[in-house]
Amino acid sequence: MRRLLLALGLLLLVPVSHANAVWDDSTLNAILKRGELRVGLETGYMPFEMRTKSGDVIGFDVDIAKQMARAMGVELTIVNTAWDGIIPALLTNKFDILMSGMTITPERNLQVNFTDPYLVIGQSVLIRSALEGTIKSYRDLNSDDYTIVTKLGTTGEIAARRYLSRAKILTFESESEAALEVRNNRADAFVYDFPYNAIFVGQNPDGIAHLDEPFTYEPLGWAVRKGDPDFINWLNNFLNQIRGDGTYDALYKRWFESTRWMKDVN
Repeated sequence: MRRLLLALGLLLLVPVSHANAVWDDSTLNAILKRGELRVGLETGYMPFEMRTKSGDVIGFDVDIAKQMARAMGVELTIVNTAWDGIIPALLTNKFDILMSGMTITPERNLQVNFTDPYLVIGQSVLIRSALEGTIKSYRDLNSDDYTIVTKLGTTGEIAARRYLSRAKILTFESESEAALEVRNNRADAFVYDFPYNAIFVGQNPDGIAHLDEPFTYEPLGWAVRKGDPDFINWLNNFLNQIRGDGTYDALYKRWFESTRWMKDVN
């Protein structure tokens, strides 16, 4: 009987020990011990993350990150990182979470884990105003008569190469560089995320037209390193909470339904 009780006791200890080990290794635990939440993003993606004229980083993702740090009771540190190296930077612990309007894709999901989507967007197209009426859909651009620009390494590039393979496709390091090619009549169309395009055409009404019906389905998520169920659990519950208490809606209206913030941006 004693041996049986001892064996049962050992079996009960195994799950507890495993759970403690998982928590010890959790990024969430490390954040709480450090007293600091490090958020990786790339500035320049309106209205998600941008620099003001004074150099501060603002935007939809930034405001959600502030709410997240407040809920954890820690300080927030923004780690601005180039897009082409942003997943490697997460994997090498340069920051704790990637919050930068990243589309959840199967390929990216092989490298990182994603939270539930916090926003769903799609690709749309900016065209030279001279093509307005001639180009009525993204499909009309699938010809070697046209030059398409987009940002390197984004789902905009993936969509352009998938759906507009007959066109000449050029990629740029930043979305603003690419969009300006169209405004300055050096390219015919710019393929990129709908929110950015809607804001860009609002800022640049002359010389550009917007085909404003998204032609892809793209859920955006926050990315974390693999093997961390505690962090994913907390983040999904946090997202549900801010959606339920009105915080999310207030931030969405501030950044997507108002243009007041534009006066502060370069």
